[in-house]
Amino acid sequence: MTTRRTDSHPDLADPRVGAPFFSTWRVGTPLRQRQSVEAIAGAWERRPWPADNLLGYHVYSGHDASTLLHYSQWTSEPAYEAFVKTRRQERVDEIDTAVPGIERLGLGRYRHYRSGGAPADRGGRIPGCIVIVDIEFEGPDPDRQRAWVDAVFEALENEPAPHPGGISAHFHLSTDGTRVLNYAEWDSAQSHIEALAAPGDGIGSATALWQRVQTWPGLKSTTVSRYDHALGLVPD
Repeated sequence: MTTRRTDSHPDLADPRVGAPFFSTWRVGTPLRQRQSVEAIAGAWERRPWPADNLLGYHVYSGHDASTLLHYSQWTSEPAYEAFVKTRRQERVDEIDTAVPGIERLGLGRYRHYRSGGAPADRGGRIPGCIVIVDIEFEGPDPDRQRAWVDAVFEALENEPAPHPGGISAHFHLSTDGTRVLNYAEWDSAQSHIEALAAPGDGIGSATALWQRVQTWPGLKSTTVSRYDHALGLVPD
């Protein structure tokens, strides 16, 4: 199989994805963001698609003008480990030669848990901004991860004034039991900024259900980052 670029956004709720991975690179400047994206594209497009068990690989440029987010859709962790042993290093070497000094901030291993808003529900809207909400808890507790996400959905379902710019939300649980990652699709960055500025703490009105989410026992930190979809790679 060859490697093909796509402008299409990934389906985060694809049931074939057994091991979704997220990672962040710090590259430093908007120019280096663009150079890194092109280096990634070149290193992958010049080679065959590495594995049937990789469904897609997507890269996003951070609105902080410094970082890149990577999202890869593997069917299983062993499939990823096999790629690391045989196919990953040659790509890393080519990218690092083109853009020296990339700082790789670590790989997050997750499992998809719940989604609100599937691609079929976008109503033809193409996401104009990806918002990553990274939740960290004090210590591993898989039951707490799931209960917190369930509480978010309860708050969303009872939200009195949902912002029209929100398209979807896809919640992932880290395999170490300590984090939740929400990959949210918005129609624009401005819509997300306006939603944050509305009454209430963060996205959501000042309701008791949202207050419960925001004051959950063991909740350590919440980080919100905005990205643009910069590169999609899929098998052809």
